[in-house]
Amino acid sequence: MDAQLLAFVAVAAGMVALPGADFTVVVRNALASRRSGLATAVGVAGGLLVHTALAVAGLAAVLVAMPVLFRTVQLLGGAYVLWLGLSGLHALRRDAARAGDAREEPGGRAPTTWRRSLRQGFLTNALNPKAPVLFLSLLPQFVPDGSPPLPRTLLLASVVVLLALVWFPAVALLVDRLGRWLRRPRTARAIEGGSGTALTALGLVLVTGPLLR
Repeated sequence: MDAQLLAFVAVAAGMVALPGADFTVVVRNALASRRSGLATAVGVAGGLLVHTALAVAGLAAVLVAMPVLFRTVQLLGGAYVLWLGLSGLHALRRDAARAGDAREEPGGRAPTTWRRSLRQGFLTNALNPKAPVLFLSLLPQFVPDGSPPLPRTLLLASVVVLLALVWFPAVALLVDRLGRWLRRPRTARAIEGGSGTALTALGLVLVTGPLLR
């Protein structure tokens, strides 16, 4: 493995592990169940696969070069993340009002289906407008001079997806491992409130923020 590829792996690992909407959604769904958390993690990796494919095909460059199209994707992504955050806060308020219901599960969060979790992970990542910019600015830096760009770009893009397939399932499994403590009503409510607030804030930034350049 060449030095440039090793450097890329290190940079990409930091990029994938950086807390954001993907991380927050995986943690939130993993609190519901390990299956939901893992499905969300796979969905996030699927979203990254879309971005890497677009970057390799050169379509991401078109997206960035057309401000109107980019802003449309930005608004869609922001609206979806904002909806996730607000729905989480609404569910938290509803569960708090029903705290005395005997049917309520420990931690106050009803499990979601794996299909819904998979969809949430995929859309959260696929609608992230920052990803094309990151790929277009990052991948070319690690293509050696004189080498064919397509095979190298495919390799780098595959590394990003593989890192996501390692990192996000690991996060989901860790949350599930700590589930007994994390699902205590008070702790779970704090995490739910924090994740809902974080997603709402991220959505607002994407919806109201200036055009990324």
